[in-house]
Amino acid sequence: MGWIAAVAALGMAATLSGCGGEAGGGDVTLKLVAADYGSTDANTSKRYWDDLARAYEKKNPDTKVEVTVLSWKDVDREVAKMVKEGNAPDLAQIGAYADFAKEDKLYKVQDMVSVTTEANFLPLLSQAGEVHRVQYGLPFASSTRLLFYNEDLFTKAGAKPPTTWAELQEAAQKLKDKGVKYPFALPLGSEESQAETLMWMLAGGGGYRSKNGDGYAIASEENAHTFSWLRDNLVGKGLTGPVAPGRLDRQPAFDAFAKGEVGMLNGHPTLMEQAEKAGIKVGMVPLPGEKGKAKAAMGVADWMMAFKQNGHRKEIGKFLDFVYRDDNVLKFSGDYDLLPVTVTASQQMTDDPAHKELKPFLQELPTSVLYPVGETSWAAVSKSIKANIGKAVESKGDPQAVLDRIATDAQNAEAAE
Repeated sequence: MGWIAAVAALGMAATLSGCGGEAGGGDVTLKLVAADYGSTDANTSKRYWDDLARAYEKKNPDTKVEVTVLSWKDVDREVAKMVKEGNAPDLAQIGAYADFAKEDKLYKVQDMVSVTTEANFLPLLSQAGEVHRVQYGLPFASSTRLLFYNEDLFTKAGAKPPTTWAELQEAAQKLKDKGVKYPFALPLGSEESQAETLMWMLAGGGGYRSKNGDGYAIASEENAHTFSWLRDNLVGKGLTGPVAPGRLDRQPAFDAFAKGEVGMLNGHPTLMEQAEKAGIKVGMVPLPGEKGKAKAAMGVADWMMAFKQNGHRKEIGKFLDFVYRDDNVLKFSGDYDLLPVTVTASQQMTDDPAHKELKPFLQELPTSVLYPVGETSWAAVSKSIKANIGKAVESKGDPQAVLDRIATDAQNAEAAE
C-alpha cells in the first residue's frame, strides 16, 4: 500500500559490529530500520519490533537486534540517505526495494532465508518482489482496497450499494440531495493519489501496465475513458464534495468518513477500524466497474530487504525466518488490520472468526494488482501521478493530455535507468 505516523527509536548513526565481509562467528548486532504503522505513541510499531527483538535475542544470545522506527513520511528517505552515506542498515522495512536491488546492494532472498520461509510467501507477492526474475524484496505487510460506504447515510438517502458506475453516480446524487458533504470522496491529492488512480484504472479495464505486462500503458484509451467519466459524472456534477479532488489527500478523506461526512470512498482495513471506533456503521463492496464488478482490485505491499554492506547474511536470514513465523506475522497483521503475506498465516486468519471483518479483503488479495514496484522507474512515475492526476478531473481538464504527460515522464524515467 504507503501508510502512517511517527516515532524515532534509536539514533540513526548507531555503529554496527562486524562490518565488512561475511560474519562467521562471535556476537553480531543487526540494525533494522522500520516504518511506523501506528498513529499514536500507544500503538506505534516500535512496541511490536522491540518485543520481537527481545524475544529473538533471548533465544539467540549471540545476536543483538537494534531497531529504529520512523514515520512513513520519513523512513524511505532516511534509509536512502543512510545507504548513500555508506551506513546502510542490515534490514529495512520500507515502501520500495527496486532501486537498491538495481545497485546490487541487496541480498537475494534465496541466499538468506530457509526454503520453507521462501516458499510460504503468497505467489503474487513473491513475484512482485522480483527484479529481472530474482527476488530481492520480501513482502512484509499487504492490503487490498474496497469501496466503503456509510450505512446510515445510505439508508437515509434511500441509496443502495453500487454494482456499476451508473449506480455509483445515482447513489452519490441521492446522498448529495440529502446534504451529505462528500457524497463520494475522491482523493487525488499528493498524499497517495497513485493508489486512487490505480483503483479507478482497474475498474475501467485499464491499469498502469499493458495487459501483457510489457511496459507502461498509462495513456491507454481505457484509462482516458475512466477519467473522462469521473470528470463528467462525479466531479462535474458536484458529487465529490467541497474540496477539489486534486487538493484532497487520503487521510483528510478518511478523517471525514470517520466524522460521518462522507457517503462513499475507497478504503483499506485500517479505515474500517478508525470508522467503527467513531461509531460509523461501515458497509463494504468491491469498487464497481462500468458495467459490473471490476476484473481486479488493487493490492498494496510494503517490503523488507537486507543490505549486503555489513556482511551479516547468515544472521539476517536466521532472524528473518523468525520474523516470518506465523505467530509473528499474525500478531503484526492483527495489530494493524493488515493482511498476512504468507500462505499459512493467511489461511489461519481466514479461518479465525475474530478476523471475519478482514475476510473481504483477504478474498481480493490473490487476484489483486499491485504497483509495478519491481521497476526502478516507479518512484518517478508515482511522483508524476501525484503531481498531475488531479488535473484530469477538473471541469476543463483533458484526461488524455494529463495521462500523456505522465506517460512521457514514465518513458523518460525508463530511459534514464
